[in-house]
Amino acid sequence: MPEVRFLPVIRAALVAVVALWAMLAGHGAWALDAVVVRQNVPAIDLLPAVERHTVEGDRIQVSTAPGPDGIVRRIEVRAREPGAESHWLVFALANNTDEQLDRLIVAPHFRMVDSGLIWPDLGSVRIVSMTPSQGFRPEQQSDPGSDTFLVTLDPGATVTLVAELKTPRIPQLYLWEPEAYKTKVNSFTLYYGIVIGIAGLLALFLTILFVVKGSAMFPAAALLGWAVLAQIGTTFGFWARVFDLSTEVQQVWRACGEAILASTLVVFLFAYLNLSRWHVRYGHIVLGWLITLGGLVTLALFDPPMGAGVARMSMLGVAVIGFFLVVYLSTHGYDRAVLLIPTWTLFLVWVFAAGFTITGIFTNELVAPALLGGLVLIVMLIGFTVMQHAFSGGGLAGPVGDIERRALALAGAGDMVWDWDVGRDAIYTSPEAEQLLGLKRGSLETDAAGWLETLHPADRDRFRTALDSLVEHRRGRIHQQLRMRSQDGHYLWFSLRARPVIGSDGEVVRCIGTMVDITENKTAEERLLHDAVHDNLTGLPNRALFLDRLEAALGFARLDETMRPAIILLDIDRFKQINLSAGVSIGDSILLTIARRLSRLLKPQDTLARLSGDQYGIILLSEREPERITAFADTIRRTLRTPITFANREIFLTASIGLALIDADHGRREEALKDAELAMQVAKRTGGDRIEVFRPALRTQKTDRLGLESDLRRALERDEIAILYQPIVRLEDRTVAGFEALARWNHPKLGKLAPSEFIPIAEETGLIIDLGLFVMDRAARQLGSWQRVLRLDPPVFVSVNVSSRQLLRHDLIQDIKGVLARNVVIPDTLKLELTESLVMENPEYAAQMLLRIRELGAGLSLDDFGTGHSSLAYLQRFPFDTVKIDQQFVRASERGTRPVLLRSIVAMAHDLGMEVVAEGAETESDAVELAQLGCEFAQGFAFGEPLSAEEARRLISPIPAESQRAAAGR
Repeated sequence: MPEVRFLPVIRAALVAVVALWAMLAGHGAWALDAVVVRQNVPAIDLLPAVERHTVEGDRIQVSTAPGPDGIVRRIEVRAREPGAESHWLVFALANNTDEQLDRLIVAPHFRMVDSGLIWPDLGSVRIVSMTPSQGFRPEQQSDPGSDTFLVTLDPGATVTLVAELKTPRIPQLYLWEPEAYKTKVNSFTLYYGIVIGIAGLLALFLTILFVVKGSAMFPAAALLGWAVLAQIGTTFGFWARVFDLSTEVQQVWRACGEAILASTLVVFLFAYLNLSRWHVRYGHIVLGWLITLGGLVTLALFDPPMGAGVARMSMLGVAVIGFFLVVYLSTHGYDRAVLLIPTWTLFLVWVFAAGFTITGIFTNELVAPALLGGLVLIVMLIGFTVMQHAFSGGGLAGPVGDIERRALALAGAGDMVWDWDVGRDAIYTSPEAEQLLGLKRGSLETDAAGWLETLHPADRDRFRTALDSLVEHRRGRIHQQLRMRSQDGHYLWFSLRARPVIGSDGEVVRCIGTMVDITENKTAEERLLHDAVHDNLTGLPNRALFLDRLEAALGFARLDETMRPAIILLDIDRFKQINLSAGVSIGDSILLTIARRLSRLLKPQDTLARLSGDQYGIILLSEREPERITAFADTIRRTLRTPITFANREIFLTASIGLALIDADHGRREEALKDAELAMQVAKRTGGDRIEVFRPALRTQKTDRLGLESDLRRALERDEIAILYQPIVRLEDRTVAGFEALARWNHPKLGKLAPSEFIPIAEETGLIIDLGLFVMDRAARQLGSWQRVLRLDPPVFVSVNVSSRQLLRHDLIQDIKGVLARNVVIPDTLKLELTESLVMENPEYAAQMLLRIRELGAGLSLDDFGTGHSSLAYLQRFPFDTVKIDQQFVRASERGTRPVLLRSIVAMAHDLGMEVVAEGAETESDAVELAQLGCEFAQGFAFGEPLSAEEARRLISPIPAESQRAAAGR
């Protein structure tokens, strides 16, 4: 048995000896560092981790990467292609997962990136074979554009791979997840197809233009388009797939394509700028350049890298020299050169970007496809530039006489001819006018009297007078807008311009001119005039027209003492809730129904207008006695109370009505309207569904409150409501556990207003619903931001108060669902606070609503616990998770003792499974005693006043900015 104990020692010594031998032997003296392959990584760049070897002969010996057992082995690989020298890549892959991994090793044949400016790499087969240190040999995949091998890595295995290279240069070597590589290839294939399609259509279009328009610049542009198409197809590997080209043949195509592209650029620049026009030497230079480029194409057939390198240098020269040439000719007033400046500037930028790419300054694999797409865009701009010049100002061949020019201008304008032969009293009108009016051919070819019969009766005398004046004075012009009757009886508007033609005897022999159909313009003009003073929904007069008619009514009142016009303003009560619950479309239908009901009550001399959303105004002139006016207002109130039925649903409406009588003492219309508005506001504030008659005493009654109501309606739109956060502290360790969100109004004139100054107004006016939703949404957004950045355990929470109006609305569930959908927060950390008295107003309804709120993921807190008269049976049914004890049970008496009920309330809350928050903790002794009583949390001035969002964040966790960014990145 003693030798058994020494077996582990012997085994470890052998492993150490083998490892030392592997490190000291031959090539690859040190073991490889394996590339760890992970499941969730789509691609890994292998070039930084490979070892390159160039050896004499066709064999190589390498050391493998250590496996899980730590042993470094030695393998020998023989080249498939014998030769005096061989090139190799050695790298290792490690699978540390528990699953078998399939990966693709990809080495592209050609990459524009870092291909080189002189003697560039035009692509070739990169990897001949690949040998693993263990397992199955990687299977080579069918991929015409790259050398692709499928390698399978067993769980926990480390495989060393030896790749035999065709050439010592390999531009890229990546390890791809198969699906990710397939997705990448498919996405690039779609892009390649789009670019090739656009390039092909562009080349075909320029060729067609060359056939249609025989200008020299068009064949040059078409040739450039075909050259770009050939270059793009070669670079994208399209022609290789179509014609099954080998890698060596692709090198020739690629070099020839670059040489042809450089040649066509010279041809286009020469043809477009018409350089032979400026100096004969330009033609000689271009001819010599083209001969050189032609020889370059021949050179590319025998030595593709040299041909491509010279072509790239030539393209750079064309771009730079062409730019200076275009600028020079532009300064000498050559229009063609001016048009080419933007396009050639873009081409110059493209050339430099391509230079940075092929020299390796830009290395992103998206650069090459983007450059070729940009080349298509440049050719497209060249095509537009050519067409702009070739077709600008063209259209007529040969000289044109004055009469023909006038006829062509008339036809181009689309005007109709109107001609009156005065001697024969015959009027001719173009057939287009008869077609527009639906008349028979020749209906408007009649005498002047018959032609006047087709006009609107209101236009006949005016037009007859114009004709008589023209004939009598033998000078002047006619420019009138006329209405002509169509076959179906309606009228179309025409603008007629005419002038007399004087004969040899000095008399008017003809009156000739043009007619234009202006019906659409007139209709639009009338519509604009109507819309300017009428409401778009109901068609009633708007506020502007109402004030205009009110001004007229004031004028009547000053002239006739017996006339007592009255202003009646009515505002629909709780109409916003109808819009929220039933929908805006039903709300609009209700407004239309109200307008129709009110219209039926009025007489022709009265005015009904829609002044704002749910506010209507009436100027009553048909009644003069105050009693009858008041009775009419009551009729309006009772009419509006009749239910409106929509989709088997009855909607009951009430209105707050303000009434003001106008007399001679009212100086301005705005003052009279303001009196009625003041009365209406009083009616709404006192409960709605009532009529309030204006009295002078109302002007001094609660004007400040009215102003606050008006300002509060716009406070949310103006972002005047600020949210502050009062800390809620965990008594166990005195850390901040959460906050209560409190609204403060930053009034532009009155400064900061406490909730007690504007919350009651919001409750009365119904604005508390919008205000509560605003506070809830802002608090949830801030809470989500804190939780994403800070990641505290337990997470921070925020409490938001819910009013009675919010709880009684059926839409509260939808509001909470929308807030939680827009703002992602941890469940139960957005707590809604409801007072005990509020939930006990309707316990059955409240229990159902609270259960649905809990299902949405919001927390529930029972506020002011102990101040109401709750039944413990009901409290057990409510799904509250937190109880807030009112401060009157927390604060000590003058003798320093706490209320006796405090301990009982805490115990009862714990028995119900709720946490306890004590309000009104103002001193350290309060906090100590509350913790001893079992309160989990406390809130009060002892732990801080309400803070801004940024101050609250610093109070939660004052971590440095670097940590915040790191947390956000995770």
